[in-house]
Amino acid sequence: MAHNVAPGHLGNLTAEQEDKLRKLWDAVFMVCGVSGEHNAQLVPTNDGNPGAEAETTKKKRGFSYFRGAPQLASTSSNGKSATDSTNKDKYGLSKQYQEILESQKPEEIRQTMWAMMKHDHPDALLLRFLRAREWDVEKALIMLISAMNWRHTKMKVDQDIMRNGEAGAASDEKSGDWKIRKLGHDFLKQSRMGKSFLHGTDKEGRPICVVKVRLHKASDQSPETLERYTNIIFDMTGFTMANMDYHPVKFMIQCFEANYPESLGVVLVHNAPWVFQGIWRIIRGWLDPVVAAKVHFTNYRAGLEEFISPDHLIKDLEGDEDWKYAFEEPIEGENDLMRDTQTRDRLLKEREELYAQYEAATRRWTRLVAGEERQALEAERDEIAAKLRDGYWQLDPYVRARSLYDRQGVIRSDGDVDWYRKMGSNPAPSGETNSSVGAVANEVN
Repeated sequence: MAHNVAPGHLGNLTAEQEDKLRKLWDAVFMVCGVSGEHNAQLVPTNDGNPGAEAETTKKKRGFSYFRGAPQLASTSSNGKSATDSTNKDKYGLSKQYQEILESQKPEEIRQTMWAMMKHDHPDALLLRFLRAREWDVEKALIMLISAMNWRHTKMKVDQDIMRNGEAGAASDEKSGDWKIRKLGHDFLKQSRMGKSFLHGTDKEGRPICVVKVRLHKASDQSPETLERYTNIIFDMTGFTMANMDYHPVKFMIQCFEANYPESLGVVLVHNAPWVFQGIWRIIRGWLDPVVAAKVHFTNYRAGLEEFISPDHLIKDLEGDEDWKYAFEEPIEGENDLMRDTQTRDRLLKEREELYAQYEAATRRWTRLVAGEERQALEAERDEIAAKLRDGYWQLDPYVRARSLYDRQGVIRSDGDVDWYRKMGSNPAPSGETNSSVGAVANEVN
């Protein structure tokens, strides 16, 4: 029910916020060529340069949607001006967006976008970007397209991290190529030592990611390995300057601010020594004010109990839960279903049909303001979204390598997560949930 859902989230939108969502869907369809109008409203500006019109037209695809509505970029849904942090293009997203439109076909962008959805409700995903950009539709579109391209092209989340996973790293450890062997070993080394792990939920039901900072040494692994592994209470107990490494800090900041927006609940910096004060002043200067406001410094058990119930606080953090991290090595044959390409392709084809159905229903929905027909379309879209969610978990074992959390039974085959199965508690609810202390995205690995 709406009163249990945070404002601006799916199920609790104002009329203006819902209108922004409709406009963002229209813009996405234009960029992806779904509306059939992505070339109809182009506004080429060749600036007197003969022969430049065609190139300019290609670059401007997607921005033309906003030519008649400049007010979208000036105000947020609550009538306030966008903050300086959203006006500054900190990560060069506009340039990335232009390059994507220039180099990729609409259908390629569409395929990448749907691949990013996984089990998310499509509206919930778009709303994350709208909230991150204070309901500025143009900026949300730029951020969405740039983020999905980053995940697909730079990080290769689907093609590499999800497909290969821990078993792939274990295989790489035995490779004859020293570089591949080192990457595989470094990747698993982080897991085996328990430098970072997910376990339990806080008082808001958000997953907890613990980082044991004292276990980190910059020279122990390459930056590439850290970027593949980093998930985020930062336990600063025992921290010294030898543990400080700015590269993963910058990488995580970019993840939270640009590539996985609205995925962070709070960051707890626990038992930080005095020497960290100077480091924090540097790091805070890199942070968007919204992200910086989510950082809290805690000391001892009492500080953590403000956010986490004592029975959900592990003993390593002075809590009552008798649980200790232990890595379980990949099991031979755990990814055998990924060899069944026939079943995978059948399930992917079924998803393609659902994508088309959702797009068609959404295009009709964006053109209706109220009435019974609109309510019927909302119900239809939710029904298709539910099929996409359930269908993803049928597809999951054919496209995602198993992880520690699958082997330990934390992630169930239907997508539910149960951190406390030995205690007989209910599984964590699925839905639009932020991590209490880090980015927990769709990509489990």
